[in-house]
Amino acid sequence: MTDKPGLFTPITMGELELPNRIVMAPMTRSRAGIARLPNRLMAEYYAQRSSAGLLISEATTISEQANGWNESPGIYTDEMVEGWKYTTDAVHQNGGKIFLQLWHCGRASHSSFHNGTLAVAPSAIKINEASIHTPTGKQAHEVPHALEIGEIQRIVEDYRRAAERAKAANFDGVEIHGANGYLIDTFLQSKTNHRADQYGGNIENRYRFLKEVVEAVASVWTKNRIGVRLSPNGVFNDMGSSDFREQFSYVARQLNQYSLSYLHVMDGLSFGFHKLGEPMTLLEFRAAFHGLLMGNCGYGMEAAQNAIAEGRADFIAFGRPFISNPDLVARFKNDWPLAEEAPVSNWYSPIGESGYTDFSTYR
Repeated sequence: MTDKPGLFTPITMGELELPNRIVMAPMTRSRAGIARLPNRLMAEYYAQRSSAGLLISEATTISEQANGWNESPGIYTDEMVEGWKYTTDAVHQNGGKIFLQLWHCGRASHSSFHNGTLAVAPSAIKINEASIHTPTGKQAHEVPHALEIGEIQRIVEDYRRAAERAKAANFDGVEIHGANGYLIDTFLQSKTNHRADQYGGNIENRYRFLKEVVEAVASVWTKNRIGVRLSPNGVFNDMGSSDFREQFSYVARQLNQYSLSYLHVMDGLSFGFHKLGEPMTLLEFRAAFHGLLMGNCGYGMEAAQNAIAEGRADFIAFGRPFISNPDLVARFKNDWPLAEEAPVSNWYSPIGESGYTDFSTYR
């Protein structure tokens, strides 16, 4: 009888050997400046946390059109590629592995990010929330521009080019951000996709955009260097569809054909729950998806250990605990107490090292 795996059990992920199953989740931290250039401070931040089995970078925009968050980094210029090399070099020198998360904000943006041009979406449906933070302060959400087919195809090409730049920046792989109400998620969900062409109208067509993005990225990276992130239960950015279970089960089954590194599922409810049925669980995704499965959103150490030991997940991603605990892996392993959580005011504030790289290790 073999011992059950746990958080500290090594795992093979495609061509990569990971020392543990603790993943640093992607977290937007807004330290790239107005020019959106990755920098040495960001490199220090990721290097400090490189004991994680895998780090996933903060969401990183694939084009100027994809922007929608103040001072988040991009991957669409040569200068950005050079900036990200500080991070990949630092992580690799510390023995870590890091994937870049590819991001298009879609309708979760504003015209002030784009010189007056509207944000884009599958359909002209605005976010039903009070406001958005923009370069000119808080603004009301706008009705986005509904993408034409040719525009969709150009965005797919933007993903491919971003994947090339991620490889040039020496990342170990990429994660396609298909969660949290950003562009891919709004194509997937019936609440936000009211199209009547080949990109909408039914479950199969709503999956088409993600399918094309995965295939474009896979033309650059071997498929076992690509992850996909989904949020079937979430309400972030005004999401939640009545047919969520059917849609996301279908997506998970379809992704089997790509031999992905992993499927990253935000199964926890810490970001809120749409209450349109019982929450989807990792066991449901385990039944549909045959590759490595990553859980996320609100896990503590005990819950994470149980999810892995019981076979519900192969990895667990941790977000907030990594902010104030750069040595989270060692703290978990040695049962050391966690540091006090960093104040929310520091999470996204472009104020340099404060609340970012100035947290101490336990020993």
